[in-house]
Amino acid sequence: MDQPSGGDGWQPPARLRRLASWQANKVSVIGARITARHMPLRTRSDFAVLAALEEYGALSQADLGRRLGVDRNEISGVVTRLETGRHVDRQPDPADRRRNVVTLTASGRSYLEQIQEHADAAQEELLAALDPAERLRLNRLLTKLLSIHRDHPA
Repeated sequence: MDQPSGGDGWQPPARLRRLASWQANKVSVIGARITARHMPLRTRSDFAVLAALEEYGALSQADLGRRLGVDRNEISGVVTRLETGRHVDRQPDPADRRRNVVTLTASGRSYLEQIQEHADAAQEELLAALDPAERLRLNRLLTKLLSIHRDHPA
């Protein structure tokens, strides 16, 4: 019989422990908890928006929401908060005055680098058992799995 382990002293059944989906779910939960300790929810939202603007350039609020899978009211709140902190600039789209175009500012780039340090610390804690080559391999394997399941909502 298996030795007790884990927080309450008992392991889940081996059939569960062998399922990649079960393991991925457990790692996801652990990763979310670690990330929450390093980055409050607002900071995670800021990180996502700033990273999208850095990578894709100026975007409408609607496009930001679509790229990040975030409701338009929520994205508006995040953009407003970032604009108040001068991390983004929001201007009416000259081609369509009904839309706002959001751009990353120099302050936003600096803020993104600060947040990245917290994200890196969370990743370091989560992946502590893996050496650099294993981390790279894990990232490649997860990227491969995600690439074939793009049509599935996250």
